[in-house]
Amino acid sequence: MGIAKAISLLLVLLGTAATAVAGDSKFSDLKGNPQLRSASAIVLDDDGNLIYGKDVNTVRPIASITKLMTAMVILDANLDLDEQITVTKEDRDLIRLTGSRLQYGATLSRREMILLALMSSENRAATALGRTYPGGMTNFLAHMNRKAKGLGMSNSHFADPAGLKAENVSTASDLAIMVAAADSYPLITQSTTTTRMDVRPYSGRGPLTYGNTNRLLKNKSWDIELSKTGYINEAGRCLVMQANIEGEDVSIVLLNSFGKLTPFGDSNRLRKWMLASS
Repeated sequence: MGIAKAISLLLVLLGTAATAVAGDSKFSDLKGNPQLRSASAIVLDDDGNLIYGKDVNTVRPIASITKLMTAMVILDANLDLDEQITVTKEDRDLIRLTGSRLQYGATLSRREMILLALMSSENRAATALGRTYPGGMTNFLAHMNRKAKGLGMSNSHFADPAGLKAENVSTASDLAIMVAAADSYPLITQSTTTTRMDVRPYSGRGPLTYGNTNRLLKNKSWDIELSKTGYINEAGRCLVMQANIEGEDVSIVLLNSFGKLTPFGDSNRLRKWMLASS
């Protein structure tokens, strides 16, 4: 991928924070600093040029941002998206002990499981996708890490499909590569920007309504093409997005924010800074 080369060449010597945009982007001469509270951050234009970087090469837990890789590996395998998948006890979270509205016996199509895993960060849906992959969970994890290596994500590792383990790690620069790759999958962009969805996992019962975890999708100031949130204690609050700002496509990665609303606040600070300086 061209963007991977651009990122690797641009970031290898970066310090804790920098702005450096080449080319004809309207964000090519930004002034000042957006004063982000996220520990690591990166913003790239559509050509992979750096708009903003902060601590971009520090390896950090990434929580549910992991689910973007889960979806890509599933879709790469060309599995039947209409095949029905049933949640079992194997899909329960024994790491964080999080709950789920997908009880044992809940049955949805593989497509619906992808949608729920991405839009509402449903952990059992993500785990069920990995469990039912050909060759089982071990083979699925191997393919996740093989995919990351193939994309050039040299400082990333994946340990479970849902992002529940702190061993799911990456850097802001690696995740920018992953976001660029995920943006080429129509089902991923659809899933991550769907605001509400009804599913019927139980026969004879009414629908369950799920919402998207990214509140910026309801903000008319934002034109978001792809997004994913993440949170575990070790990772803090995380957010990745592909968005269009004033006609320019940009990739945004924010890692290790503390405070439930901090990634959204940082996103708005970034957008305001970019527009004020352009």
